Amino acid sequence: MNGAGNKILVLDLRGAPGAPSAEEARAIHRAPGLDYDQMMTLSTPRTPGTAAYVRIYNNDGSLAGACGNGTRCVADRLSRELRVTSLAVETEAGVIACERVGSASYRVDMGPPRLGWRDIPLAHAVEDTRRVDLAWAPGDPLAALGPAATANMGNPHAAFFVPDLADVDAAGSGARIEVHPTFPEKVNVTFAHIDAPDAATAVVWERGVGLTLACGSAACATVVSGVRLGLLARRAVVRLPGSELLIEWRESDDRVQMTGPVEFEGEFVLDDAIFEAAA
Repeated sequence: MNGAGNKILVLDLRGAPGAPSAEEARAIHRAPGLDYDQMMTLSTPRTPGTAAYVRIYNNDGSLAGACGNGTRCVADRLSRELRVTSLAVETEAGVIACERVGSASYRVDMGPPRLGWRDIPLAHAVEDTRRVDLAWAPGDPLAALGPAATANMGNPHAAFFVPDLADVDAAGSGARIEVHPTFPEKVNVTFAHIDAPDAATAVVWERGVGLTLACGSAACATVVSGVRLGLLARRAVVRLPGSELLIEWRESDDRVQMTGPVEFEGEFVLDDAIFEAAA
């Protein structure tokens, strides 16, 4: 499937024991035609009232706490199977409520942002997580980006608001910022341009993935950071290379809602031949 261009592989393991190892996740990604940005594995529900427990793998085999685009894909799969328009799934980041709002459009509740330096997390205390100085060496071109606006939306995020995205080396800069020592769990990196008070264009380097056509939690973090810096309204569209996402950071309950499309691409049966071919 894909969510706003984010390549998502949904692997249904409900009723089966265990979960893929990091090595197995990488092998699936290397198999012809099965490359993905995130793999969402569905397991038997752990919490009453949820439809599935979902593990989220990046294509390097690492685990992610949240994936908004992938969660919409999971919601589409489960809502059609269960014949419901709303449901909840559980991830490492908590229980996520999902609602169908169109024939191929879903809204997911990404929860409240975590904004304290320990919660993001950062390697050391900072006075203002909206403006984190990464202390690049004098003359380093990354110093021109200025401070990072940081937040956690199930994953750690660093956003940089820039005058012109065409001037940004998103791949080169994102790869370096992802592993900066300020971020002990690495970080997702967003470069964003403010188009209007209620719209931004963004490019995202995902930790454990690389450049991606879309990243739902990054879109959420972009709006949250834009609001905190006085650049964006609480309800704004984030334009990504793959599609647009509508993000609303509700003042009433501090929760972030994300609305966007899903698209079904095909099905397969996973067997040992996939691992043998990808070894």
